Amino acid sequence: MIQVICSKETYIYNGYHMVKAFYPLEEVVSGTEEKASNYITVYLDGHELIAVTKGQIPEAYRYDGKELKYRIDCLLYRALSEVTKKTLAWGILMGVRPTKIAMAELEGGVSREDFTARFQREFFASGEKAELAWRIAVREKELLDRLDTERGYSLYIGIPFCPSVCTYCSFSSGALSDWKDSVEDYLDALCKEIEAVSRMAVKRRLNTIYIGGGTPTTLNAGQLERLLAVIDERFSREYLLEYTVEAGRPDSITEEKLAVLKAHGVTRLSVNPQSMQQKTLDIIGRRHTPADICAAYHMARDAGFDNINMDLIAGLPNETAADMSDTLAQIKELAPDSLTVHSLAIKRAARMGQAEARGEKNCLVSEDIAQMICLAADAAEEMEMSPYYLYRQKNIAGNFENVGYAKVDKAGIYNILIMEEKQSIIACGAGASTKLVFKEPVENPANKRKKTNLIRLENVKAIDAYISRVDEMIERKGEWLWR
Repeated sequence: MIQVICSKETYIYNGYHMVKAFYPLEEVVSGTEEKASNYITVYLDGHELIAVTKGQIPEAYRYDGKELKYRIDCLLYRALSEVTKKTLAWGILMGVRPTKIAMAELEGGVSREDFTARFQREFFASGEKAELAWRIAVREKELLDRLDTERGYSLYIGIPFCPSVCTYCSFSSGALSDWKDSVEDYLDALCKEIEAVSRMAVKRRLNTIYIGGGTPTTLNAGQLERLLAVIDERFSREYLLEYTVEAGRPDSITEEKLAVLKAHGVTRLSVNPQSMQQKTLDIIGRRHTPADICAAYHMARDAGFDNINMDLIAGLPNETAADMSDTLAQIKELAPDSLTVHSLAIKRAARMGQAEARGEKNCLVSEDIAQMICLAADAAEEMEMSPYYLYRQKNIAGNFENVGYAKVDKAGIYNILIMEEKQSIIACGAGASTKLVFKEPVENPANKRKKTNLIRLENVKAIDAYISRVDEMIERKGEWLWR
């Protein structure tokens, strides 16, 4: 066990996640302890591994707030790198949106050369990641410049059901078998919230719709028809640029469901294998085969979908770089329009994240992830795809990232919007998170002393709680959307 002890709560987040990045397979716990001289102390098996102290920060560099946190991050990174003889691809950057730094610099007129040099120097990031961040920011800006970020908005609709729950999943979704008697009640509540949002947002311009989950196609054809008909009835498509549905699991896709999606004007579909290795699918709890993935993909093509995304995960249990190479070869044969490559993030809420507590061995092959990511980038380039968005997660293996690649004019606009936070996203459903972007700062409900341009409104995660409390979710949105 590794303990991260901080003198202040504000240092715990980066301290914990940086240690976890250097020691991905170790159990890491964190807490605060008042010590006058120590800011961060790391203990490995009870023995002090490294301490970043106030005394280590030269008098000329004594700062407060963010600058002090930055200096401590630098000291901790150097110390951990020296002890482990390793570096991290993203250096001291622990946040989920490193490309926002590149976007701000791009909008400020900074050159690529100046940005990449500073990014490496100030954040200890690799040259490869600096170039990737800049390249993605350029493509994101090209797409965002076409949007009305002030009056436009996106609509997210969450379906929290799956055929089965994957071992790595920490989302607020449940197996359909456990919730089959509640699906209709959930749709009643969801449609009620959707209808309320349509009234509240009537003066805004809807740019994208994204139906995610869970697995939306866990719903049967009749239930999908009911949901999509409500969306058709309540929202104008005058300014709609993209309509995505996560079909996700191939064992949830049928010709009848695809016909419903096509009839209602869905323009973008995801068919997500995660891996094309049967041994891996069995381990992670997926009840389908690689052949099922191919069949579902061809079924979607035959139904007329010309914008299909596929997701893969690097670092799944027992997988090697050779397995990833074979998976990518099979994906290239299918020729999707976009490919999203995730680095495995093991969350505590996921079954895989609780393996140690159950006395089970964590079988993550972390040393192969860097090679897997390189293989995926090369395969995407061979399929004439370029990176267009990037995000990171807590506890992501090897401190790497998730990257979306897409062919020309096939990039997912919603994915860019949720990362860059430049346009409001109104979300409906259990666990859905609304992000309201304001041109002028407004009072922050989380901190009355500060103002903010971004307000987050979270729906309750539990399915049964959402059903019973949907009026509360609607009222919470109304406080802001009726303004």
